[in-house]
Amino acid sequence: MRAPCFVAAVVVLAIAPAARAGDVNADPSTYQAALATVKPGDTLHLAAGTYPLLVVSSLNGTAQSPITITGPAAGGAVVQGDASDNVVEIVNSSYVVLQNLTIDSMGLDGVFGVSAKGGTSNTVHDITIEGCTLKGQGASQQTDGISTKTPTWGWIIRGNVIDGAGTGLYLGNSDGSDPFVGGLIEGNLIQNTIGYDAEIKFQTAWPAGTGLPAGPNRTILRNNVFIKNDQPSPDGDRPNLYLGGQPASGMGAGDLFEVYGNFFFHNPRESLLQVEGRVTIHDNVFVDADIAAIAAQPNDGPVVLFHAYDNTIYTTTAGIQVAQAATQGDFVVGNLVFAATPITGSIAQNHDNIADTLANAGEYVNMPSMTLGAMDFYPKGPKATGPSMDLSSVSSETDYDLDFNGTSKGTFTYRGAYAGQGKNPGWSLGDGPKTGEPQGTGGAGSGGSTASSGSVTSSGSTASGTSAASGGGAVSGGSGGTGTGGSGSGATGAKSGCSCRTGSEGEPSWAALAAGIAATIAWKRRKRR
Repeated sequence: MRAPCFVAAVVVLAIAPAARAGDVNADPSTYQAALATVKPGDTLHLAAGTYPLLVVSSLNGTAQSPITITGPAAGGAVVQGDASDNVVEIVNSSYVVLQNLTIDSMGLDGVFGVSAKGGTSNTVHDITIEGCTLKGQGASQQTDGISTKTPTWGWIIRGNVIDGAGTGLYLGNSDGSDPFVGGLIEGNLIQNTIGYDAEIKFQTAWPAGTGLPAGPNRTILRNNVFIKNDQPSPDGDRPNLYLGGQPASGMGAGDLFEVYGNFFFHNPRESLLQVEGRVTIHDNVFVDADIAAIAAQPNDGPVVLFHAYDNTIYTTTAGIQVAQAATQGDFVVGNLVFAATPITGSIAQNHDNIADTLANAGEYVNMPSMTLGAMDFYPKGPKATGPSMDLSSVSSETDYDLDFNGTSKGTFTYRGAYAGQGKNPGWSLGDGPKTGEPQGTGGAGSGGSTASSGSVTSSGSTASGTSAASGGGAVSGGSGGTGTGGSGSGATGAKSGCSCRTGSEGEPSWAALAAGIAATIAWKRRKRR
């Protein structure tokens, strides 16, 4: 993307620390002047109308008093792009909330919706983008809805709709130099992208002097909807979600991705989720992949920690593929998988899964289908259950004991993403935002992982195995209630914690979270942009 064009919209502010919070009203003719008056804790209310490029420069709130720029809750405040720069550019700013805006790139190639770039010369952290609609980013696969290409931390990306972008979320840089750390990505609908719905790039050794939190940190992706269609991807086929690995050593090496409560639907030429590094994946629903629903394989780095438990998978191809033994241990347990090849690869702890064919899925769930609006993978009866599972080795992971609907799993007898049977009391799988889930920042902590022997069987049988402790740790913590600008208060299921950070508690930051391919698997490995 081109260098910023700092025109009249650029605002450089000197913040008075004792200033009182207040409301500032503006319209398209006055908003630039009004930006110059906002202080920590202020809210700039943009009236309905069309606004030119918005450059947020040197706006610095605090964890307790972020600066908010919001449109009307009913919509109507539209920020439009032009060929000179990205629609919203964020420069040397922190604790800023962008809310209830329509961000329109106008179909211009290379004009991103929201951007923070410039590498180490641009200090940006604790940014919230909430309740926004991003459109017009579909001119090419290289045009992004939200992009960060600077070392950054503490972002909350919540409750947004990104439809038809080249890439929905592009967080980090393709050379690993600009880590995206300790983020919270929840409740978004990202669909119909040309490339990735979302990707977080792998990380090399972190640059010094940037303020990145030492951690261990975690990035949480929960309650999102990731959907792709059949359009071509001229720059290469991409999974719905791609997560690159953490640094091999030093700061960030103990960080973790937590992926739960999400709905992944349809990819005509790739996997639904591809991961490396340290990641936990639980209580998600995966439907209709080409290669695999979940593919754990090295791309820019090794698979380090791989936990995949209590997921529901329905696909004609492979369910869970693991190309390389996780160096810090694995945990593939309690999944309900309907696929031609349910679970395969180098997995030590592989037990208590139920695997069967697509044809038999109706014996377990209400309405197995690959049609949005018709599908219902809630268990119809006790066939989707088994003996109580021991999940103590993952009890440090956020909301490990809550199902896809946010309901307690009780004694851990259900397999798959739902803990219940009969009529689904929660959100119906579809092409809208997932509703009814608690949102907010999570807790923090650390813990160990385990590894064991075991196997998965098909034709409706339940697999089991024995466990043995292994190295590597997973962070812990609970989820919280709503929050803005990197802060928030708890609402659900806080777990035991430690020194891992993932919610703002004041400065310095919010973000306080080689083996070969198995001979029996044909892997489609490719480098990712």
